[in-house]
Amino acid sequence: MTGRQFIARVRRWARVRGVVVRFVASQGPGSHGTLYAGARRTTVKDRRKEIGTGLLKKMLADLGIDQDDFQAT
Repeated sequence: MTGRQFIARVRRWARVRGVVVRFVASQGPGSHGTLYAGARRTTVKDRRKEIGTGLLKKMLADLGIDQDDFQAT
């Protein structure tokens, strides 16, 4: 999954739950950006590159998203 796909899936997950999501590309070093979901946030690396499984788990934990809920969307 790329960073762009991750952001899209988080937005879908949040829409169902009524959580506000926003991505700020200017907040982060280089090609990184910050993804906010409600009061939580995580850093998303280059949106065109693949996200490894370990990083994906960490990003979901940062946002408080259960992996099973995320994979169902």
